[in-house]
Amino acid sequence: MKKIIFCAFMLGVLFNLPGCVTQTKQTSQKASDLSNPQTLPPTLISREVLFGNPSRYQGRVSPDGNSMSFRAPVDGVMNIWVGKIGDFDSATPVTQDSGRGIPLHFWSLDSRYVFFTQDKNGDENWHLYRIDLDSGDIKDLTPYAGVQASQMDQNAAFPGIVVVGMNDRDAKWHDVYKVDVATGQRSLIIQNDGFSYFVLDNKLNARVAVKTAEDGASHVFIKSFDEWNPWFEVSFADSSSFNILGFDQQNEGIYMIDTRERNTAALVYLPLGDTKPTSIASSDKVDVTNVLFHPRTHKPLAYVLNYIRPVWHAIDDALIDPIKQLNSQLSGGSQVLAQTIDNSLWTVFTDQSNQSPIYKVFDTTTGELSDLFITQPEINNLPLSVMHGVVIPSRDNLDLVSYLSIPLEADPNQDGKAEHASPLVLLVHGGPWGRDEFGFNPLAQWLTNRGYSVLQVNFRASTGFGKAFVNAGNKEWAGAMHNDLIDAKEWAIEQGITSNDQVAIMGGSYGGYATLTGLTVTPEAFQCGVDIVGPSNLTTLLDSIPPYWESFRQVFYHAIGDPNTEEGLALLKARSPITHVDKIEKPLLIGQGANDPRVKQAESDQIVEAMKKRNIPVTYVLYSDEGHGFSKPENNLSFFAVAEAFLGTCLGGRIEPIGDDFSGSSIEVVHGAEFIPGLAEHLGTK
Repeated sequence: MKKIIFCAFMLGVLFNLPGCVTQTKQTSQKASDLSNPQTLPPTLISREVLFGNPSRYQGRVSPDGNSMSFRAPVDGVMNIWVGKIGDFDSATPVTQDSGRGIPLHFWSLDSRYVFFTQDKNGDENWHLYRIDLDSGDIKDLTPYAGVQASQMDQNAAFPGIVVVGMNDRDAKWHDVYKVDVATGQRSLIIQNDGFSYFVLDNKLNARVAVKTAEDGASHVFIKSFDEWNPWFEVSFADSSSFNILGFDQQNEGIYMIDTRERNTAALVYLPLGDTKPTSIASSDKVDVTNVLFHPRTHKPLAYVLNYIRPVWHAIDDALIDPIKQLNSQLSGGSQVLAQTIDNSLWTVFTDQSNQSPIYKVFDTTTGELSDLFITQPEINNLPLSVMHGVVIPSRDNLDLVSYLSIPLEADPNQDGKAEHASPLVLLVHGGPWGRDEFGFNPLAQWLTNRGYSVLQVNFRASTGFGKAFVNAGNKEWAGAMHNDLIDAKEWAIEQGITSNDQVAIMGGSYGGYATLTGLTVTPEAFQCGVDIVGPSNLTTLLDSIPPYWESFRQVFYHAIGDPNTEEGLALLKARSPITHVDKIEKPLLIGQGANDPRVKQAESDQIVEAMKKRNIPVTYVLYSDEGHGFSKPENNLSFFAVAEAFLGTCLGGRIEPIGDDFSGSSIEVVHGAEFIPGLAEHLGTK
């Protein structure tokens, strides 16, 4: 079955500018001292190019191989377009959204419909819509107040049916329904009374279910005679990587990602009722990811191993030579986003670090990889930096796979070896159960173009490098996880990339929390910080998690801290930035979406209030029409215009004037506009 599951990660931004006013001359002088007078900086790349709408994005080839779809602007808003494959003159918009745009779309397996998901101003109550390509009719398939559609499946044996999880009966649990795509009529497959998720067989029967226990373990159940019976257990240590991918064609067993009795995640097969799985694919170095199945036969075809860059590996013998050809034509990142129903064509997203991403079509019979479209052709003529994969040792001898980008003026031949030092931004990913990957990164390109080196670190708890690496982050928020970031900073100084007093920290979600941690737990380590939707208080964060995360509550408790125990509550308090707010000495910028259901506005409000009471300067930017991160291009442009002025004041990098970048944005500078030179004068220009 084709499955699309919404995953939960965070985003955050925070800004403290007290020191910026007093440090401006000193910091700017140090930045200029780090520059090479013999090497002129490159042309300033407009924020509009990097953070505005691409020409086209999210390409898909239809399951029948005859049509294509993609997201592209209509009056400045990203909508869905459909046309004949490769014929862009035939493509026309099939949606006319005028708000935040459409974030995700995919095809029905019979190629008659296009689906898309949309929430309201970032509230993450996702609704599933379908577009009838013959009539143009658009229908909400989940038209229930407060519903969140999840775990959307299709099966080629059931054309005209989509399986959708909906939580309108109980906000905590998603019941599973069959939905008639044409009419929208739904029929219940299984009511959810406390399971994390269900696995349907190829007859659309709920046969297997997973439940999270109080100890954080995953308990797997199998259904027989209308009763759920225990099958096997996966310990908390293994649960972070564990996932059931689906049934085989005969409905006799399941395919899983599994780390039991090994460190890295393997693709395995387990017959129903058995307890000893058979390994299909594995690596001792990294987890198996991105497993592809045949849309009709449900046979596993290929998978990815991603250490520094992703490499594809064949499972099916018929794909061995074509995938060798595929790898030979790839030198950067890649993802397979869609397959035709006969598996003859794959839609592949290819991703060089210093070129525009390209959507391509891979012919699995010939091995040919051909272009579908370039997302932003205009950027290929701009002075872009190269991303380099580096492995940094932590103080306790863990390998931290990281990505380094150096400005052109500091590394003219772009070999990853700095000829002289430059200011550095430590850019921290969210999650924390995610990872940074190789590829084109608008944030990294923006920052290097302004004169900053960028270091992205896969600290412990990042995924993809085995369960020991993930579990090394348990109960280590603001502990060993933060030490990894400090170790990476020290490495960059030792390599001559930057100097001790020229490093900023920035990130979203967990990265926002890491920013707040950096300025509180290690107040001398960073010159300033940018936090986007980062939690400031771990106790209130856990108290306010969305109801539909109930099945993961125990996972959070075991990974972060249990507020129901005296020890856990003490740990959460000790590891919360707000506890140490009086230690903040350096400039801080915070960005927040008012509708964020994961890291609620109160997380930013409370630390800003605490800083105001202590007369610690902070700049706080709020967006009324955003959630966990910023989706509207106008809001991204406005926020990064503020962040650029902030970083320039703190680290001395180049600044593009704000100009009209607030136009059309919902930006509200709640507090601290006076701490960023020139900001206040633009607030009336929206």
